[in-house]
Amino acid sequence: MSTQDVLIRIQATPNPNAWKFVLDRPVLAEGKATYADAQEAEQSILASSLFQVEGVRQIHFFQNVITITHSFDADPEEIQKNVSSVIQTRMAAHNPNQTQTDEKKMRRANLTPDLQKIEEILDRTVRPGLQGDGGDVEVVKFEDNKLYVFYQGACGTCPSATSGTLMAIEGILRDEFHPEIEVIPM
Repeated sequence: MSTQDVLIRIQATPNPNAWKFVLDRPVLAEGKATYADAQEAEQSILASSLFQVEGVRQIHFFQNVITITHSFDADPEEIQKNVSSVIQTRMAAHNPNQTQTDEKKMRRANLTPDLQKIEEILDRTVRPGLQGDGGDVEVVKFEDNKLYVFYQGACGTCPSATSGTLMAIEGILRDEFHPEIEVIPM
């Protein structure tokens, strides 16, 4: 990887406690990765270093974007400055081919037909918008016509994720999958 400075554009997300850091190079060559704490990030030099920044609560990697969710009382300017500094110093050692997708691909192949259909609908209709805002949604389980989801990245602590976004997901799935499905965030 080049030792030249990483060009970083910082963008706000709909979540007031999350920022997108858009880089001029890939963070992940394939898939996405969400780290909820430093222990989950142990295998990634970049992610584990980002957790050293005071106030960082969650990290989400997707394509050339790093989304940082921080504690509500953190100073956004300090977070932006410190995260940018970590990206500059650690990106050269980061491996964008280190992904969590193999396990998820295998898991998806073993899903029930209903869950495969739900995942396809979410991939086509919901995930592009969430990923554009620095987040995502993960299906946890589906039972008794209830779909349990976990919000990732900027969506994790976003106020609109539990209201407008949740209602949109439920509406799409009611139209395209089953009229009585209920979507429940975890």
